[in-house]
Amino acid sequence: MTSTKAFAAPSAKDALSAATIERREVGPTDIEIQIQFCGVCHSDLHTARNEWDVWPTVYPCVPGHEIVGQVSRVGSKVKNFKEGDRAGVGCMVDSCGTCASCKADLEQYCDTGGTVFTYNSPDPHNTAPVTYGGYSEKIVVDERFVLHISDKLELAATAPLLCAGITLYSPLKHWNAGPGKKVGIVGLGGLGHMGVKLSHALGAETVLFSRTAEKGADAKRLGADEVVISRNEREMEAHSRSFDLIISTVSASHNLDPYISLLKRDGTLVLVGAPEHPHPSPTIFQLLLARRSLAGSGIGGIRETQEMLDFCAERNITSDIELIPIQKINEAYSRMLEGDVKYRFVIDMQSLQ
Repeated sequence: MTSTKAFAAPSAKDALSAATIERREVGPTDIEIQIQFCGVCHSDLHTARNEWDVWPTVYPCVPGHEIVGQVSRVGSKVKNFKEGDRAGVGCMVDSCGTCASCKADLEQYCDTGGTVFTYNSPDPHNTAPVTYGGYSEKIVVDERFVLHISDKLELAATAPLLCAGITLYSPLKHWNAGPGKKVGIVGLGGLGHMGVKLSHALGAETVLFSRTAEKGADAKRLGADEVVISRNEREMEAHSRSFDLIISTVSASHNLDPYISLLKRDGTLVLVGAPEHPHPSPTIFQLLLARRSLAGSGIGGIRETQEMLDFCAERNITSDIELIPIQKINEAYSRMLEGDVKYRFVIDMQSLQ
């Protein structure tokens, strides 16, 4: 094992601070990545503070699943990467590989419960009690879960694509967003701004829902055709029964009914934000009387994530970021709670040195 510098949460109530963790040695099919940048996801904050009852946090917790850097070592059986390549790691580092979902390249939905997430999952290699994420100087991952990063993409701004990007790309593709479709994106944060960019790039009519008007100009700069103030009943009613797809990126509990009422017959509201408390139950008649659907979507498989990265490279799509040193991570968490970031914090991991 190799001692590695990191930043970790020692408990739910303590600030993240410098720590030393162990990484496994590089095995035959493993790739070691020297991490250059790591995005900061709202899931990092939820996990560091143990806010999800369904997924208790094991401490110390090293968050981070939007990881990009340079390959520093490869195992003897690695075929698709070499030292010096630009590479990324997203939300998963392993799965069972044999179930129907894994064979369908949907490892995030592994039927056996075998998905190993990048942090706070039981470590199958027994290097530590749980996996440790990207708030660290390096990571060792099986080749199957490592992604190629095009030289066309700015590396720091690419990091959030590994979670925020794929989290929106996957439902947009699954529900066939494109020309002739009307798509709504709820919330203009780290996830939402990627939803607007990707929906626009796919050719869909794209509407951004926001609680206030202050983000309207920015939403249109990012590709929104229209901005609807969700607190304005008249603006909402003007779009009644008109959307093919609405994706809610909001990670706080909220009323879903106003958005369900905007769906066409056979339209779908997809939830990708994971709140700390359940949403109020929607009115069932809203679903029954127009054969509407309420769905969830979780990240994307490795094949689809690579497809998304290649799509973004072709169209020069990256995240709008604010680069920070690791020493400002606790301040970044506080600002993230206030919505004070446009639109994703990314850690310059050189600051860890």
